[in-house]
Formats: sequence, C-alpha cells, structure tokens
Amino acid sequence: MQVLARLWGGMAGRASVVMLLSVLLAGCGINTIPTLDERAKAAWSEVLNQYQRRSDLIPNLVKTVKGFADQESKVLTDVVEARAKATQMQIPKDILTNKEAFDKFQDAQNSLSGALGRLLVVVERYPDLKSNQNFLALQSQLEGTENRIAIARRDYIAAVQDYNTELRTFPGWIWHMVLYSDLKPMQNFSVAEETTKAPKVEF
Repeated sequence: MQVLARLWGGMAGRASVVMLLSVLLAGCGINTIPTLDERAKAAWSEVLNQYQRRSDLIPNLVKTVKGFADQESKVLTDVVEARAKATQMQIPKDILTNKEAFDKFQDAQNSLSGALGRLLVVVERYPDLKSNQNFLALQSQLEGTENRIAIARRDYIAAVQDYNTELRTFPGWIWHMVLYSDLKPMQNFSVAEETTKAPKVEF
C-alpha cells in the first residue's frame, strides 16, 4: 500500500508540475508571435485580393473609355501598361520580409494608381462618357475597390505593427530568440498616411 501511495504521489506530483507549466506557458505569450504572424499574413492576403479586384476592373474601364475617347490613346496605354507591370510582377514568398521586393511591389501599385488617376481626370472632358451607364457602374465599383484597398492596407499596417512590436518587446523578444528565430520583422507600407486613403473621384 505504501508503495502504491508513493507511486500515486509521484505521478500526481509530476502531473501537477506538467499542468502548472502548461498554464504558465499558455499565459506568458509563447503563442503570441505565431498568432500575430498569421494575422499579418492574412491581412496581406486581403491587400493582394483587393489589388486583384481593382486590376480585374481595368480592362472593362479602358474599353468603355476608349469607345468614347479613343484619341486619349496615351493615357489608355499608360493604364494598360501599368496594369500589366503590376499583375505580371513575380511576388516572392519572402516579400513580407524582403524590403527590395516589397518596395518594387508597392512602386508597381503606386504607378497603377497614378495612371488610373490620370485616366479619370481625362474623363472630365467627355460629358457623354460621364453619363454612360457602363462607365457609371465601373466608376462605382472602382470607388468601392479603392475604399477596400485603403481598409485592407490599414489593417495590414496595424497587424504588422503589432507583430514587429512583439518581436522587439518583452517577453516576445525572448520567445523570438528561443523558439521563433526564423521569423523576421515584416515590411510595411512607407507612404504618407493621406495617400493610403481612397482617392476622391468626382464626375
């Protein structure tokens, strides 16, 4: 009986220690870094999704404008070329931690935004185009997409800020050094805050 009691006490003691360690580890942030890493990656996926949505609208937009303002071939060509550059860019797997690749992606999207902005300014000169139902529908979708892009970028910026902060502060930097040393700080958009807002387009 004494032997059984000792075995039980030893097993119960070990189980108690294991349970105590589990509770302490669960509450000390050991899972915070991978959780924030996944959140930032999900936010990045939404940024890509919204940029793709915008890209998908452009062929119909260009086609509609061309039907009314074919003489604006330079502006239309700029939009088509900027879209091609943005969509054909190879996105490496490490883009979130690769500053050079991230900057190239950002530059390509900014070029497309600029080309679209110039196209929409040109539209002002064509009253018939501004009242065309197809164009109005595309304009509405484009405005909605620009708003979604701004929101997706804002969410990504916040997620990366949380993640990068966790890597640099206590106790996150300890877990990073001990368990997650393969994870690197992520890149963030380096544009002024006002440029992350959807452009106001008036027709």
